[in-house]
Amino acid sequence: MLRAAGVGLGDEVVVPAFGNVEVAEAVAMAGALPVFADIDPVSYCIDPAAVELALTPRTAAVVVVHRFGRPADIARLHEVGRRHGLLVLEQGESEVPYGEVAQRRERAAYLDAKLRGVRTPDGGDGHTYQQYVVRVPGNGRPDRDAFARAVRAKGVEVRVPVKTPVHRLPEFRRCVSLPETERAADETLALPVDAVLTKRDMQRIVGACNALGGLLQPAF
Repeated sequence: MLRAAGVGLGDEVVVPAFGNVEVAEAVAMAGALPVFADIDPVSYCIDPAAVELALTPRTAAVVVVHRFGRPADIARLHEVGRRHGLLVLEQGESEVPYGEVAQRRERAAYLDAKLRGVRTPDGGDGHTYQQYVVRVPGNGRPDRDAFARAVRAKGVEVRVPVKTPVHRLPEFRRCVSLPETERAADETLALPVDAVLTKRDMQRIVGACNALGGLLQPAF
């Protein structure tokens, strides 16, 4: 995709560090240098303002990755591309059937209304909830990892959506300030919202999480 667009040796491509390493690998395979920009803390997608801060005279393109079923601010990103003469490429997520999206939204709305002690996602326009990602702030006890272990012990399958940001990986390690990326990697946890989940399943998820809510207060 990048090579076909004329991106190659000596070029820089702005990419998110919060997500899959494959995007940075594709840039490197094209002979270009991946440059990491921070994310928007609500959508978890690359932040247009952070993209502008990452630009240099060698920047040729921006790769936008839509995350967890929530689209990036593509209009603003294309506007940045137009102003700076950059190619803006999008990487989408696998399509989910409309009926399943409706069921996921229904389950997400239930969690929004019932969960306590975690920060629920901002649905926004067009969110398909491919993952229902909450925040478990590490301001006391437990932190996200301890919370996840406790919830799993109650039979709820949860997962850490991004275990290691790409700029922390040895092959792409960069000395760059990405505070929102770092915070999201440390705090986010994906709860189940699959269409197959029953009402009893959803109640179990809420019960397991809310039982820990009191532990999320800051430690004094």
